[in-house]
Amino acid sequence: MAILVTGGAGYIGSHTCVELLQAGYEVVVYDNLSNSSVQSLERVKNITGKEVKFYKGDILDRKGLEEVFEKEEIDSCIHFAGLKAVGESVEKPWEYYENNITGTLVLVDVMRKHNCKNIIFSSSATVYGDPKQIPITEECPKGQCTNPYGWTKSMLEQVLSDIQKADNEWNVILLRYFNPIGAHKSGTMGENPNGIPNNLMPYITQVAVGKLKELGVFGNDYDTPDGTGVRDYIHVVDLAKGHVKALNKLKENAGLSIYNLGTGHGYSVLDIVKNFELANGIKIPYQIKPRRSGDIATCYCDPTKAEKELGWKAENGIKEMCEDAWRWQKNNPNGYED
Repeated sequence: MAILVTGGAGYIGSHTCVELLQAGYEVVVYDNLSNSSVQSLERVKNITGKEVKFYKGDILDRKGLEEVFEKEEIDSCIHFAGLKAVGESVEKPWEYYENNITGTLVLVDVMRKHNCKNIIFSSSATVYGDPKQIPITEECPKGQCTNPYGWTKSMLEQVLSDIQKADNEWNVILLRYFNPIGAHKSGTMGENPNGIPNNLMPYITQVAVGKLKELGVFGNDYDTPDGTGVRDYIHVVDLAKGHVKALNKLKENAGLSIYNLGTGHGYSVLDIVKNFELANGIKIPYQIKPRRSGDIATCYCDPTKAEKELGWKAENGIKEMCEDAWRWQKNNPNGYED
């Protein structure tokens, strides 16, 4: 039996494929390559020495998904596929709602028709909106999301929860990620954004490698120690390992379970810049710019529940995140195109 990984050629997906293969799972990837590269799966193979079956396809394409389920013995699905840039979602709400919500509805319908009722959903801390409490526990109420991307995650959590409630054969695990950064220790896999990066760390590494002139820091007047936004940054490999632990939980007939995956520590944008400079001996020039629409001041979690119920805990600190991100960028200045 295989694990279907939608969006498996992407940043988090490809790192998760490595951990799944190393844990002995058979992996099938379904990805439209709109924000990813098939090269990442070659690197997965090089690291693990194991094959990944790959199907190029879109989650909106019912026929493409049907083909995968007819050809492969799929036991569970880890669902990463989706548009994910906060700023872009504010500019293109229709595209985000159609792709993320309709695509997931198509996926789940195909799954249930093939009697595959185990899903781990790639959710986000954005579902908490501007959180009522810090650190955020899973009991913290979901909030008013500040952007369409966040709303797609919040709505899909509701959809999957309702499906599980209506049919208790379903096992649904909602993993609420905080901010994944870093790269595989080998330096052969990492974050590979198309065009100008939307996320902080790839922007920093592209400045470090000389592709971009300086980092834009959006807002320095938030209610935080240095005025810049504070987030819970987690190493992508730790996040990937969290999915393997969640798969083990699915086997226990998990019903509906929700977990925060983060470190429990908050770092500001300028903290990340300073830690990157310290870890790698490279100066990162930056310029303060106006706040970005949809951003909040502080967001970090209490990861106790995941440790207690999944036996999972982040192992890498900020130093490793900065070193590994730079190793990847330095070895691959143009990402997977090199």
